[in-house]
Amino acid sequence: MSSKRIFVLNGHPAAQSLTGSLAESYANAARKAGHQVRLTQLHDLQFDMDYGFGGYERQKPLEPELEQFLTDLEWAEHVVVATPMWWGGLPAKLKGLFDRALLPGRTFDTRNTTLLGLPAPLLIGKTGRILLLSDTPGWVFRLFYRDALAVQLRRQILEFVGIKPAKVSTFSGTSHPKDGLVARWQSRVAKMGALGL
Repeated sequence: MSSKRIFVLNGHPAAQSLTGSLAESYANAARKAGHQVRLTQLHDLQFDMDYGFGGYERQKPLEPELEQFLTDLEWAEHVVVATPMWWGGLPAKLKGLFDRALLPGRTFDTRNTTLLGLPAPLLIGKTGRILLLSDTPGWVFRLFYRDALAVQLRRQILEFVGIKPAKVSTFSGTSHPKDGLVARWQSRVAKMGALGL
């Protein structure tokens, strides 16, 4: 197996979380297997989450943390995003990171379009993995919510900028997991990390 450059983003805004432990399990196993790994903790990043006055013509200057985030995305061959689902969506700080950093000219090109008429992605040649944690039972998430957040992350964010395929791994019942379940989840993501998947 060849070594990959892997960027792991722990998208939970708290310093300690189950989401963070899974991101770290993935990153540690990937390093141990010989992959080059960069791990970013969302809670360590200091930036204005609000796009505010910004627009495509008048962009808000990027803070150093956002520049580093983009550098890591560009460096990576494989991108891993670990996030909880809060109220059916992303934590505000993680959404703010995407809003502020994934901009035209750097991650997609509005001057050139795909066959579907969408802006051309600029982060091509990369694959992705989403670790999505929630309390919602998997069958409810699929049947009633139609995997809405998974679709947003996979297709409307990662694949939109060229990171594809972006595969989704879900973890349900995360607030009060049964005995031994967290260890099984950590083992599951460690196997993904070792293989660079």
